[in-house]
Amino acid sequence: MKRILLASTAVFAVLSTQAGAAEKVTFGTNWLAQAEHGGYYQAVADGTYEACGLEVEIMPGGPQVSGRPLMLAGKIDFYMGGNLLQAFSAVEQEIPLKVVAAHFQKEPQVLMSHPGEGLDTWEELKDAEQYILGDEGFQTYFQWMIKDFGFDASKRIPYTFNPAPFIANPKSVQQGYVTSEPYAVEREGGFKPNLFLLADYGFTTYATTVETMQKTIDERPEVVACFVDGSAKGWYNYLYGDNAAANEMIKKDNPDITDEQIAFSIEKMKEFGIVDSGDTETMGIGAMTAEHIAEFYGKMVDAGVMAAGIDIEKAYTLDFVNKGVGLDLKK
Repeated sequence: MKRILLASTAVFAVLSTQAGAAEKVTFGTNWLAQAEHGGYYQAVADGTYEACGLEVEIMPGGPQVSGRPLMLAGKIDFYMGGNLLQAFSAVEQEIPLKVVAAHFQKEPQVLMSHPGEGLDTWEELKDAEQYILGDEGFQTYFQWMIKDFGFDASKRIPYTFNPAPFIANPKSVQQGYVTSEPYAVEREGGFKPNLFLLADYGFTTYATTVETMQKTIDERPEVVACFVDGSAKGWYNYLYGDNAAANEMIKKDNPDITDEQIAFSIEKMKEFGIVDSGDTETMGIGAMTAEHIAEFYGKMVDAGVMAAGIDIEKAYTLDFVNKGVGLDLKK
C-alpha cells in the first residue's frame, strides 16, 4: 500500500510539474467569438495547445477592441490579422511583426445579389444600380475590381452593417462575409442571395492570419511553433471532428450567437474551401507560399492599393507552416 501511495505521489508530482510548466500566452482575435474562430477554441477545448506546453487565453475582439496595438505593446502574444494588406502596411511603417500562418486560404469576402434580377453572373454585377460597400472594402478590393473589371465607383454607397437597404433594392449588390451576411439575408429577406466569393475571381489574399512580433519569433520560437501547430490541429478537429465543446466556448464568449449561425458558418467554410483548399491539401491548414503572397501584392500595386517597392518578405515567415501538421486528422 505504501509503495502504491509513493508511486501515485510521484506521478502526481510529475503531472503537476508539467502543468506548471505550461506557458501562458494570449491570442487576440479581430472580432466577436464566432465559428470563423473555431479552430482556436477547439485547440483550447480539447487540450491541443496544452499538449505542447501552452496555456492559451483567447481574447475576443469587437467594435471597441483594438488588438494589434496591444500586441505591439507586448500585452498579447499573437493577433488575428484580417488579410495580408495589414502585414504589408506594417513593413511599410517599419513595424517588426510577421505573419506566421494563414488559416484562411481564401478571404471569405463576397458580393451578394438578388437572383433573377439580371445580376446572376460576375460580369453582370457591374450593371447593378448601387454597390453597398464599407469604407475598408471600397479602399481595397473594390479598387482592384475597378482596375481589373471596370466597376463604377460612382455607384458605391456606404454599408452600415444593416441588410435592409440591400433587401429592399433588388438591383443592388452588397458586400458580406460568406459565413455571415448571407445568413442574415436569408432570415430577414426570405431569399437566398447569389454569392460571389472575391477569392474565386482573383482577390487572392490569405486571411485570418496569425501575427506575432519578430521578438517573439527570435526569443520563443518553440512557443510560436506550438501555437501554429496546435491551431492547425484545432482547425482540422473543428471542421471534421466533434466541435461541441468549442462551440460552447464560443457561445460563452459571444452569448448573442446561435447554434444555427454557427452551423451555417461551418457549412460555408467547407463549401467554399475557406480554411482547407489548394495548398492545404498537401501542406496542411495554415499553409502559405512566397509565390502566392507576391502575386497578390503585385495585384494590389497595380490597383493602387499598395505602394510599389515594399520588401514584402519582411511581412511573413514560412518557418512554422507547410509541414503537413494535422493532415492525419482530416476525416
